[in-house]
Amino acid sequence: MSDTAHGITTGAVARRLGVSPTTVRSWDQRYGIGPAVRADGRHRRWSPADIAMLDEMCRLTASGVPPAEAARAARQARTSAEPTVPDAPVAPVAPVAPGRARRPGPGSGLPLGDVRQEARGLARAAVRLDGPAMEGLLQEALAEHGLVTAWQEVMVPTLHAVGRKWASSEDRYVEVEHLLSWHISTALRRAAVTGPATASPAAPVVLACVPGEQHSLPLEALAAGLAERGLPTRMFGAAVPAEALDAAVRRSGPAAVALWSQARSTANHALARHVAGTAFGVRGARRAPVVLLAGPGWLGRPPAPGTVRPTGLPEAIDVISRLYGEPAVSAKE
Repeated sequence: MSDTAHGITTGAVARRLGVSPTTVRSWDQRYGIGPAVRADGRHRRWSPADIAMLDEMCRLTASGVPPAEAARAARQARTSAEPTVPDAPVAPVAPVAPGRARRPGPGSGLPLGDVRQEARGLARAAVRLDGPAMEGLLQEALAEHGLVTAWQEVMVPTLHAVGRKWASSEDRYVEVEHLLSWHISTALRRAAVTGPATASPAAPVVLACVPGEQHSLPLEALAAGLAERGLPTRMFGAAVPAEALDAAVRRSGPAAVALWSQARSTANHALARHVAGTAFGVRGARRAPVVLLAGPGWLGRPPAPGTVRPTGLPEAIDVISRLYGEPAVSAKE
């Protein structure tokens, strides 16, 4: 770091923290998160204490604290750490109530609406492209709320908000959606791996996206939810060709097959009926899998015999759990 006696520039601070210089300047102008001393009265020069204050601001906003409250806490932390005469008194920080935020707050730039604070923190981290923060927030949400609630009330609202922002901003925020999706996928797969042991002679659950369907995150959430209950799964991922799906079903003899379709253009009802009619096993005891028509693409037509259409992740887990004699699942409060 050059010229440490006089501090470093705003651009250097922004690079160090992984935020934009505009964000740093905005925090200074809007919330008073600026350097304690300015070179020649005009140019911002950031001391180690100033940088620690900004780092605290980043940490708090990433965890879902509204920027104004985070700024008060960060300023207070700097004042407490300095042995010099304190600045003007800082208003105490109001505690952030857990659960849902009462009103949309500034900071993420995403249309979130009335969501949990954890979703706000995840959105802010995503917009900053802060991978480590996203990873930590997702792990905390899963540990605190369980798979179902973390998926429905933290991950999905943030994904939808990024998608809406992308659709309304001429293809901006694509990088935000890709990075957020990757971290959510990583968290879901980690949850599936760390669930109860699934080595079992029982017939597995096959999970696959229909041909042409690339949205596999909801199926990954289902796989993690089933793994959480110790149920065996076989995940085949996005856009599985019809021939490959047929081979997977015949070779694995599943108790259930979950087929995900995001849009009506990908919903293949003929394929679903074919899978539902695929029987296997010894003669006299042949059986066919229950087919779950998962996703909004299947709406608009009644389910065919041998298929069911769950309304969401909890119902999908319930339907499959009952096939194994397991009790219904409830979201962790």
